Amino acid sequence: MIKRICLVLCIVHCSIYAQVESKAKYTLDVTNFYGTILKHNPDISHLITGHPSGVILSFQRKTFGKETWERLYNSPDYGVSFMYQDMDNDVLGEHMGLFVHYNFYFLKRYLQFRIGQGIGYSNNPYDQDTNYRNVAHGTHLSSATYALLNLKKDNIFKGLGLQAGLGVVHYSNGNSKAPNKSTNTLFLNAGITYALDQENPEYITKEKNAHKGGEPIGYGFIFRSGVNESDVVGSGRFPFYTFAAFADKRLNKKSALQLGGELFLSKALERYIDFRATGKFNDGTTGDEDSKRVGVFFGHELRVNRISVLTQLGYYVYYPYDFEGQLYLRAGAQYYITKNIFGSLTVRSHAAKAEAMEFSVGYRF
Repeated sequence: MIKRICLVLCIVHCSIYAQVESKAKYTLDVTNFYGTILKHNPDISHLITGHPSGVILSFQRKTFGKETWERLYNSPDYGVSFMYQDMDNDVLGEHMGLFVHYNFYFLKRYLQFRIGQGIGYSNNPYDQDTNYRNVAHGTHLSSATYALLNLKKDNIFKGLGLQAGLGVVHYSNGNSKAPNKSTNTLFLNAGITYALDQENPEYITKEKNAHKGGEPIGYGFIFRSGVNESDVVGSGRFPFYTFAAFADKRLNKKSALQLGGELFLSKALERYIDFRATGKFNDGTTGDEDSKRVGVFFGHELRVNRISVLTQLGYYVYYPYDFEGQLYLRAGAQYYITKNIFGSLTVRSHAAKAEAMEFSVGYRF
């Protein structure tokens, strides 16, 4: 029923926007998918019982190389998308997600790579009384990411086109509340596209000297915060604070390398140490251990207009209590509000296990 409603809404959008004259060029697509949940953690084995399926509705604006950043990335599309997913498991229920996405093109625009980031909603999260088996999702709301790699042919007949390929979608609340084993669904997808205006301008050629134009070393500070919970279900959600300083070197118009250090203050880890000390686990925890950690990180920043994709690898050089391991990863998106001020949403994890979803604000000199 939901799929039919979504399809009707898409047809209505086509009818409305096809009659609107605008210099901007827009496209719509409707994609169905069918796949399987990946077993990234043995704790979710009992939840992998069926084959999730769903639909993705997308609306995007085309670019043609007018701006410098468009030429750097071969004139990508950008837009919004909605995903509905039936998990084919009564415990997991249904998921919905709202995303912002970019479409990048290769091989004369026949190969499309899409990356989308947004917010997800689960209609049947963990409940200690009614749904205690759902260890994958502890909250209704979560962070959501999806990617598509499709073969695509636009405007085959009167604006209609086809696309098909592989995709993956990830839902996780970043351990803002336990349990949070998360799910990753790998799927096949196929769908139709519709161009609201079949007459397009010529694409401007790729930017010359895209890999030149580095800048002097820059410096900055970041404050990160949020709430999280240890793996002990019901132990409570507590705020955390991270103070970081970094130096970066912008190599060209796309990429920058980062090196920095940060101090982690976590109330949830402090409570976890108390829990281990008083719970008679006989693991040597006394309760006097320091919950603070100090880390150093090396990272990469990929700029796409005002948005950056961040990936960082870190190591705790001060690590008085063993919790999840000394190596950590951070990934997410950053947005430049001004030339110097930025905000970001990232997830810090230890291998495949998330510890925190971080909301950050920073300043770069």
